[in-house]
Amino acid sequence: MTARLSLYRKAEQELHRLDLSVKGQFYNFCHSFRDDPDRPGLRMKKLKGDSRIWSARINQSYRALLAPTGVDPDGTQSWLVVAVRHRKDVYEELQVAVNRVTGEIEFVDLSVVGDSALRRAGITLTPAEPTGPAEPTGVPETPAPRPEPEPALLAGYTAEQLRDLGVADQLIDLALTVTDSAELDQLLEGAPMLSKDVLYGLASGMDLDEVRKEITAPVELDRRPDLDDFATALVRMKVTTVDEDLHKVIEEGDFRAWKVFLHPTQERGIHRDYNGPARVSGGPGTGKTIVALHRVRHLAERLPPGRDKPILLTTFTKNLTTDLRLRLASLIGPDLLARVDIAHIDQLAARVLGENTAPGTGKQRVYDQVALNEMRQLLAELDERRWEPGFLLEEWEQVILGQSTATRSAYFQARRAGRGRALTRPERHHIWKIIEQFTARLDKLGIETWGQAAERAARFEIERAARIQALRQAATDNEVDSPAGDDSSGSRRLGYRYRHIVVDEGQDLRPAHWKMLRAMADPELPNDMFIAADTHQRIYDHQVSLGALGVHIRGRASRLTLSYRTTRQILARALHVVQPANGNEKPRFDDLDDGDDTLVGYRSILSGPVPTLLAYDGWHDELAGLAATLTAWREELSTASNGSRRDPSGRIAVCVADRELVGETISYLAANTEITCAELTKDGPSGEGHVHVGTMHRFKGLEYERLAIVAASDGIIPNSGALERYRTDDPPRYEREQRRARSLLFVAMTRARDALTISWHGRPSRYLPI
Repeated sequence: MTARLSLYRKAEQELHRLDLSVKGQFYNFCHSFRDDPDRPGLRMKKLKGDSRIWSARINQSYRALLAPTGVDPDGTQSWLVVAVRHRKDVYEELQVAVNRVTGEIEFVDLSVVGDSALRRAGITLTPAEPTGPAEPTGVPETPAPRPEPEPALLAGYTAEQLRDLGVADQLIDLALTVTDSAELDQLLEGAPMLSKDVLYGLASGMDLDEVRKEITAPVELDRRPDLDDFATALVRMKVTTVDEDLHKVIEEGDFRAWKVFLHPTQERGIHRDYNGPARVSGGPGTGKTIVALHRVRHLAERLPPGRDKPILLTTFTKNLTTDLRLRLASLIGPDLLARVDIAHIDQLAARVLGENTAPGTGKQRVYDQVALNEMRQLLAELDERRWEPGFLLEEWEQVILGQSTATRSAYFQARRAGRGRALTRPERHHIWKIIEQFTARLDKLGIETWGQAAERAARFEIERAARIQALRQAATDNEVDSPAGDDSSGSRRLGYRYRHIVVDEGQDLRPAHWKMLRAMADPELPNDMFIAADTHQRIYDHQVSLGALGVHIRGRASRLTLSYRTTRQILARALHVVQPANGNEKPRFDDLDDGDDTLVGYRSILSGPVPTLLAYDGWHDELAGLAATLTAWREELSTASNGSRRDPSGRIAVCVADRELVGETISYLAANTEITCAELTKDGPSGEGHVHVGTMHRFKGLEYERLAIVAASDGIIPNSGALERYRTDDPPRYEREQRRARSLLFVAMTRARDALTISWHGRPSRYLPI
């Protein structure tokens, strides 16, 4: 082999959409290229627009576009396949570069950009290959006078500001010329992810500081990358390495293929019309997300023609949103995908606030731990010992903010379902006074929690929905007297944001999130909301009753019971965590609507080894045992069934209870083994290590062939220091915290696909099936 090939994420997506015959020819092309990139039959040639992109022949019609990414120490050339497409779609102006913020390689394809935007930016695309005889040009026509240019959508920003936020250079001038959201959608159809997020954020009303903090900062490198160093840039990226397993990938789909496969038992409800919100529940691996994605496809295929985005697909976290976008892209074509707004719930709230907040007046948004510290400090200053800071913060988030309770008298009447101990009227009065001082403190600091942001966004959306209904009523009242086509009421100019809303991981949303979503979709239209949720996987303490929040799912709920990911052996152990054999300890899980949820009938079609449970005397001994397990797993996964070597990266993971243990685990493995690790962050794996290591919260929505859960000791799972003080002081909260800890362990165990090892030092967790 004289060359090594990797697939850019977008190229992999293009490849999976091609006919099987073309996929097979691409496999043959890869084999030939790796043996000899200079083989004459490949017809390698540089594009004129960017000398770093080469075109190579797959067959008579299709071309692979590649960029050289360096030479390995042994002399092997490294190449990245950035696109696989028909030769008529190959233009000289295609470009590849290293992003100055992320340090990753980005491929920019201007062929998807609308003609009007290209014309305004003075860009003309030139086919890299002739597709037929040239058309006679004739006598040049006198150009028609250009209409008065419309104002640019992003007129308030400069090229330098966009560049600083990480927008690809090739897109900046174009972005500053687009005049409406339809043109922006077309520009960003094939854009790199960071450019897309930044430009959509600005267009939605986020200010520069918000975009920097929420979009750019999380992916920004500590230092400016070398823009000419493609070899280092490739290391930072998530790519598919073309090895001997490629044939199987092409013929059967890659490791992610099952994520979009729809089993016949999952089809219930996907094509059904609902006269109101509907919900699907089920345990891990039953395909709730797959059902949600196919529901989006079904709704998108029935949309009337247009260029708007009438469908919202949302979930709780940013990394899950990225996964949904990739999976949906493999289900529907770019035209339909462009009509789906895919955003995580806090991003959606930030858009609403951006639209309703004057520039420069927004507050810095902080996570709950910051607010908890401020509450703790306030109580210390007041010498207030009657209430725990955590209890007060949750009361504020779930009851006061969750129900938009604006006055003390309204708080006296507020529902407190799921909150545990009842409160007397004097107690509520006392709590209200503390909360008033607390919110004033946050306001003085210029900060707000994401819960506050969600509540404000919900209020704005509720007010907007009220205006829509008032305009509709006015239009109805005046319909008889108004001339045909009259729109003086404004009802046609102001409408609901979405026709359909699809929610994944709904169990983790705050009450205010649901109120905001309810106000974003027309309740008078069918199929307004579709929700996928499982409260057995609720790892954030957001107790909700959908009916009380205006989302009525009674009579439109279904449940999935068949797992396609976890083996029967792993599932049996995991079920014991949330359904213990001791009847006195069985926790109650709600159904998001004041009823009970159950996993009765939850089962798996897969079989594998029984999970391994290992006890150790101390933490150091446990880490040594983990190293031995990981080494054996890596060797087993590195050898394919045909004896060839394969890359085990991303197939093995280690899960721990808290952030401190993550650092200790990674440090031990780095010092004592040859195993490289990538820490799981809110944005996905950080680095290119073979083994992913993270806290239980970070494993939500992920899966691995082999998983090790370490430090599953009593006192760590659950955290006895944070739990035991509630046993006598607040028994209902004690039960709620136990339920959440069980859910965390349950989520962690069900991330394993084929093999699971659980270890501890000292006494095992009380939740483990020992």
